[in-house]
Amino acid sequence: MAKLIRYPKGGVAEVVDSQWQILTLDSQEPLGSGLYLVPFQYWLNHSDSKEIQAKYLAGELGVWFASDADLTAHRDVILAGMKFWTIIALDFPIFRDGRGFSHAAILRERLGWQGELRAIGDVLIDQLLQMAKVGFDSFLLRADQDESVALEQFEIIHHRLQNDWRAGRDQLSGENHAR
Repeated sequence: MAKLIRYPKGGVAEVVDSQWQILTLDSQEPLGSGLYLVPFQYWLNHSDSKEIQAKYLAGELGVWFASDADLTAHRDVILAGMKFWTIIALDFPIFRDGRGFSHAAILRERLGWQGELRAIGDVLIDQLLQMAKVGFDSFLLRADQDESVALEQFEIIHHRLQNDWRAGRDQLSGENHAR
């Protein structure tokens, strides 16, 4: 089972087992038992099926968006789907593709997503703090990344000088603000 970093808002980062199976973009296979993250296009094509309806009613279905997805073009469908999805994931096909950061901000700030937002794909340790700032609260690291080193990233910065999804900006003064 794959490991992931879970860092809930107001919580502490920890390594947990990922329970979610990620359906590939071109998959046409029926879903088995368990929790599934399906591509948004799969959701669009199959959301009326009894299989998918049973999954989302049981809380066993989430969607993932490709980096080239146009969230604003599908705004109404996404808002309707958010009532049924347990989790939303954003794919980073390569670490230098930053569109997932923009997608996270859109989902959190414009569309009001309050559930789990997961980074999947080519997710590296040095991206975690920036991802957390824009709204990600779980991270499925690339296989060659060390989870223990990843956890240390969340202990590095104790002051925020910019607003972010997790908290407002710290107002630094002469006092010690260490957490």
